[in-house]
Amino acid sequence: MATLDESPAAKKWLPLEANPDVMNQFLWGLGLSENEVECYDVYGLDEELLAMVPNPVLAVLFLYPLTPQSEEERILQESTKRETSNKVYFMRQTVGNACGTIGLLHAIGNITSEIKLVEDSFLDRFFKATANMDPLERAAYLENDREMEDSHSVAATAGDTEASGNVDTHFICFSCVDGELYELDGRKSGAISHGPSSPGTLLQDAAKVMQGFIQKNPGSNNFNVIAISKKLD
Repeated sequence: MATLDESPAAKKWLPLEANPDVMNQFLWGLGLSENEVECYDVYGLDEELLAMVPNPVLAVLFLYPLTPQSEEERILQESTKRETSNKVYFMRQTVGNACGTIGLLHAIGNITSEIKLVEDSFLDRFFKATANMDPLERAAYLENDREMEDSHSVAATAGDTEASGNVDTHFICFSCVDGELYELDGRKSGAISHGPSSPGTLLQDAAKVMQGFIQKNPGSNNFNVIAISKKLD
């Protein structure tokens, strides 16, 4: 979960565990209503297991290992020009091990029109304050926000495993914006489009991209998928 320009002096948080219960409590505490959205484990990427995930899926978080192959792919993507919808909410990562929190912010930031945030909650204030910022300005705003740092710290120590600052995995988010599937990774300079998608096929479309990640790293089993689904009345 390295940052884009990590130096020995860079701020570093404890990593979030890939645990839906931890993420639910974290998001609910920051201003997401328990009646709106919930995180769920995705137990596999074949059709039968994807069908078990509650719908509608609003975003997908993917934890994968940082390997020479994944880093090579990242550098290749950085050298490719791309067009991105201005409706995509994207921010860079300048805090070490903050990728879980940034993945969640990417997820919520791209569905604010579909959900209700508690008025004047952290998330409500954060997205209003950063709406017109560029990705690096949003990163700086997060880095200097003590309330989020404290909340992240509580969530990072609430998991089933002991938190360690030395990790070699990384969270990214997949969201559907304006009919496109976007990969949102704070270590990259911008959102990556993976082609057409829709709210109804977001999970299946993201699964195809995630399978590509897995196939390129056959020696690792250190992958995890969490879906963020809207609760229905």
